[in-house]
Amino acid sequence: MKLAPSLLSCDFTQMGEELGRLADADCPADWAHVDVMDGLFVPNISFGLPILAAARRASPLFMDVHLMIERPERYLRDFAEAGADGLTVHVESTQHIHRAVGMIRELGKRAGVTLNPGTPLEAVRPVLGDVDLVLVMSVNPGFGGQKFIPQSVERVRTLRHWLDELGSEAELEVDGGVTPANARLLADAGATVLVAGSSVFGPDGPHAGLRRLREALA
Repeated sequence: MKLAPSLLSCDFTQMGEELGRLADADCPADWAHVDVMDGLFVPNISFGLPILAAARRASPLFMDVHLMIERPERYLRDFAEAGADGLTVHVESTQHIHRAVGMIRELGKRAGVTLNPGTPLEAVRPVLGDVDLVLVMSVNPGFGGQKFIPQSVERVRTLRHWLDELGSEAELEVDGGVTPANARLLADAGATVLVAGSSVFGPDGPHAGLRRLREALA
């Protein structure tokens, strides 16, 4: 199981230090999750290209970039050049999801696809054989610290079945309200990557948050 702390929940005044702690912890993170929001696709604005580039300079961690933006094709090359290792796009954000996935792979990056909790899973099925990652949103995207939507577990289980049927080695990621209380449940349903924000960047620091998640998954 890979753990991907969400930088949306870190202390922005110490982002470089926070990334260093994630990589150097006694139970380090595997990836850093970067949520990019444009204020149009979701009702919030977050990171842009300069922040990703700064994070890239500060850390060797795999940069898992989640694009919650309209018409992501316009910016895929820019985010790739800024330091993304993987780029995940929403099926709802583009009329040409196959083209977007192909563009990401042509840029030499891991291609991911995701969808909002209210979007039927069938929307991603046509591209499951073409992606390196499928992300299940277990909250409505746009803000950190939201409560986990319980029905997400069944969505993970269904996608795990579909990926296994295809013989796909794509990662199955979950983002939203992930805590030690539900981490094992998601792993048992077939998730391979867990994104966690508030439960990692808590008052006692990311080391303690990561340790609690690892212990829950043991």
